Amino acid sequence: MPAQQTAAGPLDRSDAWGLSTQSVHAGEPRQKDEGAISTPVYTASTYTFESTDELLRFVDGSHARQEYGRYGSPNEQSVERKLASLERAEAAVLYSSGMAAIVGLLMTKLNAGDEVIFFDQCYHRSREFCVKHLSRFGVITHQVKTGDFAAMERLINSQTKMLISESPTNPHLTAIDIEQFAALGKANEVETLIDATLATPFNLRPIEGGVDYVLHSATKYLGGHNDLLAGVICGAADKLESVRQLRGTLGSVNSPHNLYLLERGLKTLALRMQRHNENGLAVARFLERHPRVQRVYYPGLESHPTHTVAASQMKGFGGLITFLIRDADWRQTSRIVDAVKIPRIAPSLGGVESLIEQPLVMSYFHYTAEDRERFGIADNMIRMSCGIEDAADLIEDLRQALEADTDG
Repeated sequence: MPAQQTAAGPLDRSDAWGLSTQSVHAGEPRQKDEGAISTPVYTASTYTFESTDELLRFVDGSHARQEYGRYGSPNEQSVERKLASLERAEAAVLYSSGMAAIVGLLMTKLNAGDEVIFFDQCYHRSREFCVKHLSRFGVITHQVKTGDFAAMERLINSQTKMLISESPTNPHLTAIDIEQFAALGKANEVETLIDATLATPFNLRPIEGGVDYVLHSATKYLGGHNDLLAGVICGAADKLESVRQLRGTLGSVNSPHNLYLLERGLKTLALRMQRHNENGLAVARFLERHPRVQRVYYPGLESHPTHTVAASQMKGFGGLITFLIRDADWRQTSRIVDAVKIPRIAPSLGGVESLIEQPLVMSYFHYTAEDRERFGIADNMIRMSCGIEDAADLIEDLRQALEADTDG
């Protein structure tokens, strides 16, 4: 497939538009097939050619169109253009999940003998993929304390090909100085990746700070309704072309129906994020004042160690909050999780429904106590993703759960 047929650069994009206007209109042609206002769902696995001459024009790159669903589809290209616009990126490459996206990028960019450096609060499955699986192909992974740029720089050598972080991180909500992170990569000619899933382009645009690639689990805030899986890598078009080509080989693409849902979710991104930001801050402030709460991790609070960094580069702080229950073991903590009435117990985040979980039980139950301590996963830790419900209702629900008889 000709390279130019796979590119999905921004279309009809105005950088002067506000993010809400971009969320609704960017990347879409003004007039669509049959005059539909929404992008139609193209349920086709293959795309036919009227003649051999038309096929030859496609092969030589003079006729841009679809060929086969594994290499692209109208729904995919529409969403990619919108996401690129929102991130102020030249291009975006969509995947079937956030993990598929980071795997696709690393499989494209890394070879045997190469090295990658993570901040250690990055998503544990991303680090696990490198440590357990890329190591089988000769890739070396280093992990350093999150935010320790000096330690990261000391590990950089001629074999280092990628620096990776989240901002904010999950579940500790640590904000990384984006410009310092990007500058470290550029000074050493090493590419940089920020997983900005928790921030979204509403709150943070790492590419504007000089980062090479931005990753999102679009399953979360971008889709926003807990009803799809998707992932995306945003960046420069020339740097992503090889990523797109390998995706076509590996086949980790998404379905037209999922992409329709993602595009529909993106249209309300700004409205939803404003409510997530408001709810997150209100709930975090309530929790910080409650006597049963030992500590709250939320970058919008002045008590968070990276509040100054977060406030300097983020528009808002999202809906995810992590907090510790005072003088509680994991069983007592679980009873508080069980006592809430509005949030549902589930993994994930970023949807309109509030979710709650105990990281020890949900994601780290089979880890050793030493590993949990190393990753900062306490027995009395709760993570809550605030949805778009009324903040007063969420606060009252948490109040009754915290004040219930947890010894019973």
